[in-house]
Amino acid sequence: MNSNKITALLLFLCFTVFGQQKITIEEIFNGTFTAKGMDELQSMKNTNQYTVLNSNQISGNTQIDLYDFATLKKVATLIDTKSHKDLSNGIDSYTFDASEKMILLACNTNKIFRHSFTADYYLYDIGTKQLTKLFDFQIQEPTFSPDGKKIAYAKENNLYVYDLASNKSTPITTDGKKNNIINGITDWVYEEEFAFVRAFDWSKDSEKVAYIRFDESQVPEFSMSIFGKDLYPKIETFKYPKAGEKNSLVSLHIYDVNSNATKKVNLENYNDFYIPRIEWTNDANVLSAKVLNRHQDNLDLLFVDGTTGATKVVLNEKDKAYVDFTDTDNLTFLKDNSFIWTSEKDGFNHIYLYDKTGKLKKQVTKGNWEVTSYYGFDEKTNTVFYQSVENGSINRDVYRIGLDGKNKVRLSKNVGTSAATFSPNFQYYINTFSSTSQASIYTLNEAKTGKQIQVIENNEALSAKLKPYSLPVKEFFVLKTEKGNELNTWIMKPKDFDSTKKYPVFMVQYSGPGSQSGANQWNASNDYWAMMLTQQGYIVACVDGRGTGFKGADFKKVTQKELGKHEVEDQIDAAKVIGNYSFVDKSRIGIWGWSYGGFMASNCILKGNDVFKMAIAVAPVTSWRFYDSIYTERYMQTPQENASGYDENSPINHVDKLKGKFLLIHGSGDDNVHVQNSMQMMEALIQANKQFDSQIYPDKTHGISGGKTRIQLYTKMTNFINENLGNKIVSDKDTI
Repeated sequence: MNSNKITALLLFLCFTVFGQQKITIEEIFNGTFTAKGMDELQSMKNTNQYTVLNSNQISGNTQIDLYDFATLKKVATLIDTKSHKDLSNGIDSYTFDASEKMILLACNTNKIFRHSFTADYYLYDIGTKQLTKLFDFQIQEPTFSPDGKKIAYAKENNLYVYDLASNKSTPITTDGKKNNIINGITDWVYEEEFAFVRAFDWSKDSEKVAYIRFDESQVPEFSMSIFGKDLYPKIETFKYPKAGEKNSLVSLHIYDVNSNATKKVNLENYNDFYIPRIEWTNDANVLSAKVLNRHQDNLDLLFVDGTTGATKVVLNEKDKAYVDFTDTDNLTFLKDNSFIWTSEKDGFNHIYLYDKTGKLKKQVTKGNWEVTSYYGFDEKTNTVFYQSVENGSINRDVYRIGLDGKNKVRLSKNVGTSAATFSPNFQYYINTFSSTSQASIYTLNEAKTGKQIQVIENNEALSAKLKPYSLPVKEFFVLKTEKGNELNTWIMKPKDFDSTKKYPVFMVQYSGPGSQSGANQWNASNDYWAMMLTQQGYIVACVDGRGTGFKGADFKKVTQKELGKHEVEDQIDAAKVIGNYSFVDKSRIGIWGWSYGGFMASNCILKGNDVFKMAIAVAPVTSWRFYDSIYTERYMQTPQENASGYDENSPINHVDKLKGKFLLIHGSGDDNVHVQNSMQMMEALIQANKQFDSQIYPDKTHGISGGKTRIQLYTKMTNFINENLGNKIVSDKDTI
């Protein structure tokens, strides 16, 4: 062989080796593949500008930078931590007052639950550049009054008003007590399931503060051991209403700042109810409140007189299953107090316009597709901006439409997932686009036509870094089961896929009500892990079964009162379809899931014991009797009303069916899905004399993270897959 041929062969071998560089778990979780973004992006209200919290990785300084929407040029650095010793630990988050001349800076944040935290707060005057620490203690949810003269905040379950002129705090409440009374801050279950923490709001004239009071004295307590590094573990106890148990008694109050007096709103017509949102309307003396019954199938929008506390129902929504609160969480008041509301009352989530009395004026959007985000209303042009799945249920696009439902324009151009942050005058927007093969791209666009003006960040560096890995792509399609159900699916094959061979399949899913695991978007760590598995010889597949979202209310709500029945059937049926593909080894199909997905994976290895060879369940619910009231009863009603629905689809009650290999994983400090779920599952498996594997992560919460935890976790799961599913690829002629 001559030297030229040898050189060519060496180059070919080098290209082959480097062209198939392998992803490692360490790279996935140490930040190697992290995409660049725009942290804490906020659109200003008074100027056509936006702010971003930027960090200097070398110096460790953080700064809030102000940019012009029209040019993307940096106008100013509003504050830089290098100029303030008190901010040496950086800025975690920030909020402006209404004039946008003062900023509240949250620092040294201490997390409580999923959304809640306490922090040290500093007041920064942009004009004078004066920085003032508000208190020598940490507080929650400080919020400027609209006139910028006061700040309402919470501390240790009580509410206060801080006067900026006198530097004095006045208590609004004094009866707050841990595990008993909470004022103005949500309890655990509201925070987790209604996704908000600040349960108070300023009136538009800055004269009143409305707040929700939670009496959780009758709510059962849950205790967890916190092991830490001390000689004796600590016990953390908090109120947690499980399905069918007593909830907090909630009441609504209006505090008058000038008179220092509080009026309780009369809600005696309601019994065992929720107040999932309060918000002052544009009328300074009219408060809006949403009141939801415990079954969550009847929602009232109330207007409350700020002086008398008198209430009036201006809108009512009913549903045979449940009113999806996330779909009605887009209440926007216009200048005349008419309002925009989203609802799925016609079978799909759409935008509606009501007058100030609650009379329907117009259904703004229509069609067999879902509005997924409401962005805002431009009163100058009577234009509504929103995001929807009109271009396919796995995609997201940005649209504008007239308030009269006419002149709709699709603003985003690419196929994938687009989201928008609009300028205050709705002349421009920053578009964030990603797809399953493209990390996030940030661009400046015109809001009238969607025309791209300039690229802000395209993550070219990440794309270049990923090129040597020769990564596989997702193939999207609709899978039809033997029962005739059509399910969104993606499949990812090894890059060197050979259709004449048979591959093991690893299925990933979440499957919870209204969720979507098969969206056409960049999905970071879990996708990297799936790609890594394909490099090891697996086909990875994902199926969104019945009960998942963005295909209409009927598809989503078919699982009502039977969580784990239809969804599990669909995963089993889909696995059977995939198993019959000529290139799949049907005897080696596994499934994995986290949280609701762990509940599903547990059920699949049991009910589908002739289909799945192995399963991994991370932080699973193993009986809905153990989970919280708001989430569970929304779909199941109470255990007292629907015992069979709870028990017939509980993995704990099917442990005798286990044939395959099962790995059960949980964090002992999980305040959400309690480790009790896995402990009870383990005991049931033991008493059924079934062998299984398990891993408990001490003091780790539902996310099971921190330090090298994720690396160890995903290494364990990968090893379990390799040991029990096997990544040996066989040809048609081989025997297994």
